[in-house]
Amino acid sequence: MKGKIIKGIGGFYYVHVPERDIIIECKAKGIFRKHDIKPLVGDDVEIDANDQTEETGVITRILPRKNQIKRPAVANVDQAMVIFAIAEPAPNLNLLDRFLIMMERQNVNTIICFNKEDIVDQKDIDFLLAAYSGSGYKVFSTSVLENEGLSLIRDLLRGKTTVLAGPSGVGKSSLVNIINPKAQMETGSISEKIKRGKHTTRHSELIYVERDTYVMDTPGFSSLYIYEVEKEDLKDYFNEFKEYEDKCRFIGCMHLNEPNCAVKTALKEGKISNIRYDNYKTLYEELKEFRRY
Repeated sequence: MKGKIIKGIGGFYYVHVPERDIIIECKAKGIFRKHDIKPLVGDDVEIDANDQTEETGVITRILPRKNQIKRPAVANVDQAMVIFAIAEPAPNLNLLDRFLIMMERQNVNTIICFNKEDIVDQKDIDFLLAAYSGSGYKVFSTSVLENEGLSLIRDLLRGKTTVLAGPSGVGKSSLVNIINPKAQMETGSISEKIKRGKHTTRHSELIYVERDTYVMDTPGFSSLYIYEVEKEDLKDYFNEFKEYEDKCRFIGCMHLNEPNCAVKTALKEGKISNIRYDNYKTLYEELKEFRRY
């Protein structure tokens, strides 16, 4: 019997068998431990189920992985959808850019969704969409509360395994509840005092939506470190810089203090987002300081 691991807790792996839409609690065969192989959420596996109840079984084989990402630890991912609220909580765009870099390093295509458009003015929405329109990522806004943009989300998710990520309180779990009510995920309220989300998702779990379609709602994050990136390589993760780099005076221009920098010229002309460029400078300085120690 073939299935996909959708959750792993305490040495037990819960395998979804799509053909029958059942979940079987499995242990991994001892040979995996012997060869230091750890099954991951997202793994396609072969299992031997208990003949009588089919409620329990043993994972006998892990099928070849298409890919594997470290954070969150999951296999066979097609894309990530990062969700930030436009307000309540206010978007930390430096954090968003860190996530984009982290996914880019792991060769995972990323979609950007700005949620809660129902509580802001159109100018606030346009401001964020414009900031990321040249970044090379698909970007759109939605309102999970008002069911705005959900058909687009369903189209983007269909036929893929998607990691949903973002800070707490931005609407990830509410979105999962809408696209698959059976998920019955706990949704958290926003603390009125600090306008930040309470952590609601406590472990990574794949949720079956429809044929060949799974989503993973990950625990909300409030910080991400990108210290694996060399400061000289950071510019390569800002896609909007690339079309101007050949016009810079110096090969290997860092687009900071160098004269005749085409990226800075494009910035002055409004062709590159000030938000993205300022985040680039902040992250560059952070990596520079980190390397000193």
